[in-house]
Order: sequence, then C-alpha cells, then structure tokens
Amino acid sequence: MGPISTLCVFCGANPGRVPAYVAAARRLGALLADAGIGLVYGGASVGTMGELADAALERGGRVVGVIPEHQVADEIAHDGLTELHVVGSMHERKAMMAELSDGFVTLPGGIGTLEEFAEALTWSQLGLHAKPVGLLNTAGYYRDLLAFFDHAVAEGFLRAADRALVRSGPDPETLLAELRAAPAPADRRWRPVGDDR
Repeated sequence: MGPISTLCVFCGANPGRVPAYVAAARRLGALLADAGIGLVYGGASVGTMGELADAALERGGRVVGVIPEHQVADEIAHDGLTELHVVGSMHERKAMMAELSDGFVTLPGGIGTLEEFAEALTWSQLGLHAKPVGLLNTAGYYRDLLAFFDHAVAEGFLRAADRALVRSGPDPETLLAELRAAPAPADRRWRPVGDDR
C-alpha cells in the first residue's frame, strides 16, 4: 500500500456504553492530525463521529465531512469542519467518501456503520478499489464479526484471500500500522472459493 494521505472513518452517531469507544475515536482523530493524514467522515457533530472530528480539529487536522441533506435538516451537521459536503442521499455520501480517501477504518457503531464497512469491503473484494479496509476492535467490539469471517472461510462462503483484506487492531496505533503495511492486491477480480490465485 502506498502512503495514506486521507482516511475515511466510519463511526457512530452514538457514543456507546463504555468510555473506551469515545477515547479510541478521539485518539484516532489526534493521531491522524499529528501524522498529517486528512480525515473524511460522515459530517455529524454527535456520537463518536463528533468526538473523532473534534479531536482532529483540536490538533490542527484537516477534516472533511460528507452528510446527506436530510441529516443537515436534523441539525446534526458539524459546523466547524475544514469542509462540509452536503449530498442528496446516503449512496452519494458513501461514493464521495470513498472517492476522497486512500483507505477505510471502521470504529464501533451500529447498523449504518456496519453497512458502510461491508460496502467498502465488498468493493475491495470485487476489485473496484485497492484501498486498505480496517476494523478498530476497541474493547473487543468486533471480535464476533472477525470470528464470523473465519467461519465463512471454513464453511466455503469466503476465500481466505478475501478474508485477509480485513485488517484489524485493538487500538488506533496498531490499526494504522496494519493499514500502512497492507500490500496492494495485484489482481482483485472476483474468484470462487477454492481459487486463491
């Protein structure tokens, strides 16, 4: 993988039950700013989304938000970002976030966060991009999802090579190192299970 100059982070509009989730989001935001890596995220001021953005901004980082207009109307858009793009739909939001980023990180979150992660991973599996995709496994939040991927390999629904596309780490420092070390796939055309070329 080449250098990462901008990173797309998927995260929640809620803070989660334990303080570790907010702490990890803030730590990632600060790390990105200190490393000169621009943050692209969902543009909200609430939950771990807002904490992530605020931490990056406090350290002088560049933060670009992408938010659908229906959420601006709900008054959750962050008004202090470097840039805020207002788009017409959730589909446009994800497409723009992907276009603006060199990689993807998913923090603990709910159904929307999981859906964003799954789409970025699917695009990688299908060869639509060669950007690294990672899960921040704060407090073991994604332990069962990572186990599911291993189960899918064992049951013949997922190639081991595609399982390897999912990078993970228990803390922001470890995960960023994983993303930087991720090799760019040479050939990402879809292949059936059993074909690990």
